[in-house]
Amino acid sequence: MSHIVVIGAGLAGLSAACRLTGNGHEVTVLERGDIPGGRAGQLRRDGFTFDTGPSVLTMPDLISDPLAAVGVDIKDVLPMHRLDPAYRAKFADGSTIHVRFGHAEMREEIRRTCSETDAAAFDDFVVWLRELYRVEMPHFIDHNFDSPLGLLANPKAAAKLLRMGAFSRLGPSIRKRFKDPRLQRLFSFQALYAGLAPESALALYAVITYMDSIEGVWFPNSGGMHAIPQALADAAEKAGTVFRYSQNCTEIVRDSVTGAATGVKLDTGEVVAADKVVCTVDLPVAYDTLLPTVDSPKRLKGANYSPSAVVWHVGMRGLPGPEVGHHNIHFGHEWESSFEALLKKRQMMPDPSRLVTIPTVTDASFAPAGCSSLFVLEPSPNMESDINWVTEGPRIRDGLLNFLAEQGYPTEVMTEELVTPLEWADQGMQAGTPFSLAHTFAQTGPFRPSNTDKRVPGLVFAGSGTVPGVGVPMVLISGKLAAERIGKAS
Repeated sequence: MSHIVVIGAGLAGLSAACRLTGNGHEVTVLERGDIPGGRAGQLRRDGFTFDTGPSVLTMPDLISDPLAAVGVDIKDVLPMHRLDPAYRAKFADGSTIHVRFGHAEMREEIRRTCSETDAAAFDDFVVWLRELYRVEMPHFIDHNFDSPLGLLANPKAAAKLLRMGAFSRLGPSIRKRFKDPRLQRLFSFQALYAGLAPESALALYAVITYMDSIEGVWFPNSGGMHAIPQALADAAEKAGTVFRYSQNCTEIVRDSVTGAATGVKLDTGEVVAADKVVCTVDLPVAYDTLLPTVDSPKRLKGANYSPSAVVWHVGMRGLPGPEVGHHNIHFGHEWESSFEALLKKRQMMPDPSRLVTIPTVTDASFAPAGCSSLFVLEPSPNMESDINWVTEGPRIRDGLLNFLAEQGYPTEVMTEELVTPLEWADQGMQAGTPFSLAHTFAQTGPFRPSNTDKRVPGLVFAGSGTVPGVGVPMVLISGKLAAERIGKAS
């Protein structure tokens, strides 16, 4: 039985650990925090609870799979429900569109709020998205590439994606289908998750739209988003995975002759021996800090990083009105000019779109009685900008408070935590962005940094900096791909 050390108990590391344990390996997970989750952590303060990482959950089957690998049914350890509506979209003209679950329900919402023409267009849009996902997932996302030539492994799939327009641009693809500019925004803003403006993102990233707008958005019945890594860690530990928390890894130890990974050194001087290592540290940071004698691969040199985000975790006295949803997207007047400022000029959006997630709408235990727990996100440049975040952070915080007041949210602050690119960088995220490398064509699929390095046999990477990319579904898949690289215990 081989011994595998996994660095990091985030979603990628937990996904890998479950599968590796289920495959018969002896697995040790080293986590620098005192709880599992990594970026999907949790903050408790003054009676309030805040999920500090991702707030939107899609594709729960991707959580079911690693749990099943260690013999656990997701229904037994992580009961959850679908949010309907998935989002309340509020536009600058005062109008609202709810993203409803179910084809017929969303079609009717579009007919009611937009037009019969756009409602009819939604029918074809759903067919296109489903087929795009069906072809793309096994051949482009859930797939280990050894080189760009891997795209040719299934030429029929590649040709079909080409015919479907997957390699055209997302923004124009959506505009061709819908006349109402509100729908154009609603079905293309997801490109920002990939670090790009809709006008420059590949249409293949419409699969993100498929995941949340068609398959639906979910939320655990209790424990919030942090319940996901906790359930994975508990299941893995019960199956035999050893977890060691508050462990700071300083180096991936290598064989002096072959260069192969042979263990992990801790800041205490202890070396945890391993037959193979799975590293989920943000990829460029991993090379800089854990592999100091190995040059970063060419794909990381001059890499294009996604913009970042300012996130305000705030506990408010008071409750929102009945019209407020769990997830609320507020679109500004400006669109293309805001992306221009953010992505090209590396400035704050002059008229930003913002996400307000209020878990207490669903789970009142996240706040004291009569109070609300809010997650407020505004896109921002990353640390490659010349913004002084020490001075800019408080200004943005005040702007967010004014915005909440204008939109009718509770505004009596009881407790708060502001996260800027400075804090993301302190957490070990290159360029101060939690969204890692942007999904440009040159950083997508087989062109994204690989999850292996021939110079370091026995080392496999997972996480958002490698394949397949950013987001909860993608990092869960990255853990699966890492486990596949290692294979079953012999």
